[in-house]
Amino acid sequence: MMFAPPPPVCAEVFSRLPDAFRVRDKPIVRNGVIRDSLLEGPSFDAQGNLWCVDMVYGRIFRIDPAGRFELAAQYDGNPNGLKFHADGRIFIADHQRGLLTLEPVSGRVETVLAGFGGEPFRGLNDLHFSSTGDLYFTDQGSSGLEAPAGRVFCLRADGRLDLLVDNAPSPNGIVLSADEKTLHVAVTRANAVWNIPLALAPQGRARRVGLFVQLSGGTGPDGLAMSEDGHLLVAHVGMGVVWVFDPLGVPVLRIDAPSGRGTTNLAFGGQDRKTLFITESASATILRVNLPFAGKRLFSNH
Repeated sequence: MMFAPPPPVCAEVFSRLPDAFRVRDKPIVRNGVIRDSLLEGPSFDAQGNLWCVDMVYGRIFRIDPAGRFELAAQYDGNPNGLKFHADGRIFIADHQRGLLTLEPVSGRVETVLAGFGGEPFRGLNDLHFSSTGDLYFTDQGSSGLEAPAGRVFCLRADGRLDLLVDNAPSPNGIVLSADEKTLHVAVTRANAVWNIPLALAPQGRARRVGLFVQLSGGTGPDGLAMSEDGHLLVAHVGMGVVWVFDPLGVPVLRIDAPSGRGTTNLAFGGQDRKTLFITESASATILRVNLPFAGKRLFSNH
């Protein structure tokens, strides 16, 4: 079913990656694009600093409330998703090395999980904590419509690792619904967002996975965020857009990037959690826009 176009708003630039951090002497080509950085994985700490990753150069940045970038850590890997645990640790979904933790003060990186079933992960992408400490994460690898072998896992707070889905064409961003009964997964190469009903996955394997949102154009959905009243926010990479859908999947708002189409990921911030921050990788900027609703309280806030 088609809907009327939602009203557009334009985000503003909050901060820009300084030239000193742009690796222009040794650029990397990804998907035919020359990269001096690739910002992803925004997440706020308890002090109001915004952390994000630079996937291509293994860097973790801390950005203070005034928008100043600081290099917090650098290691041999490809960090993608980043989230804070309630105890202050940083968990990282690393495409090369698996599930990692980063100690914020020392910058020490340790491996939590490197693989599943005796084999390395195919390439982790993003992660999300439930309010009870269960950690959901996507194992994207190089999956696509021709090879729908991407996986979705849950590392339970008690240490059990469950494989929920193993047939997704490029699972990417991941977030729980406001009531935590449904897991939303951005499936990039299918240009869609899937729903996983968690009540039907008591033993780990998901059943009756559904299609919640079908997008078109761009590359596909990347990062996801959830409001406390049930709005799903989708960073549509390749379009330079963030879509806002109501709990029924009706598009109610379109947030445009002022420049660049690399809208990769999202995080709610500000004292009232009503400011949305967006990583825009093409221009290596952090965007922001004020919204009429607050972001869902994360595990790190409990």
